[in-house]
Amino acid sequence: MSAPELIRIVSRSSPMALAQVERVRAELAALHPGIRTEVLPVTTSGDRWMGDLARLGGKGAFTKEVDAALLAGEADLAVHCVKDVPADRPLPAGTTFAAFLKRDDIRDALIDPAGRTLDELPPGTRIGTSSVRRIAQLAASHPHLNCVPMRGNAGRRLAKLAGGEADALLLAVSGLERIGATEHISEVLSVETMCPPIGAGVLALQCREDDATIIDVVSGLGDRDAWRETTAERMFLHVLQGHCNSPIAGYACSEPSGDLSLRARVFTPDGKTVLNAHEWAGPLDPATLGTSVAVTLLRQGARELIDSIAH
Repeated sequence: MSAPELIRIVSRSSPMALAQVERVRAELAALHPGIRTEVLPVTTSGDRWMGDLARLGGKGAFTKEVDAALLAGEADLAVHCVKDVPADRPLPAGTTFAAFLKRDDIRDALIDPAGRTLDELPPGTRIGTSSVRRIAQLAASHPHLNCVPMRGNAGRRLAKLAGGEADALLLAVSGLERIGATEHISEVLSVETMCPPIGAGVLALQCREDDATIIDVVSGLGDRDAWRETTAERMFLHVLQGHCNSPIAGYACSEPSGDLSLRARVFTPDGKTVLNAHEWAGPLDPATLGTSVAVTLLRQGARELIDSIAH
């Protein structure tokens, strides 16, 4: 199969999204030096809207326009953060994930201009975040802190912090690394303190499923551990059928021995109820592991908890 001369890559137009595309372009150039790439940036409805994502249909607001460009043949490849791709419904018909890149840091970071840790923040400190996952976990572990709504890309949130709209922020370590802004980090939170979102730190390459040439070219960028971990996590979320207002967190971990585990949590928005599950795959494949962990939480009452949250 002959390689294409040009691959057109569609992505969100935010600085972080474009930084992610540059990583893909660099890895493609190293693997296939003869292939040129060009970028088609699109501004999604999720990027334009600064209100409650549920009113736009949830996380799909960050992918709809990107998917449309891919399906229309305007681009050959889409780059997504897996955490922004809904798992409660299938990918758009006619598309598939060709590869998951090697996983970046999955942890959250505290941004405090005074350089304090989360435990050092005084009562009433305003934490800028609109993430229901973060809000629920802070309510459980640090109820004396106040969360204030804040959306937008990382650069915009840092500007809002500087403008006094919050006293501190919670942002993904991987995102700050991608835009070269790690100097703002005052503390990297452990996954025990702040369990990450499903798909954290993973970039997915999406193609049209009938485009065998592009799939063949970009699949070489895939990382086996990232594929196994992401498959388990997304199946877990799919079985739970969580919506964008569901405080759900979890991460799979591949050991050097090849063992795979999945730890997951479901919260009430106020953090007063926390359901936990942690299982090892053993002979199970990643998708079966994700299903098993979801069933464990459903037996604990996750369905009733999720359905009780307005969305």
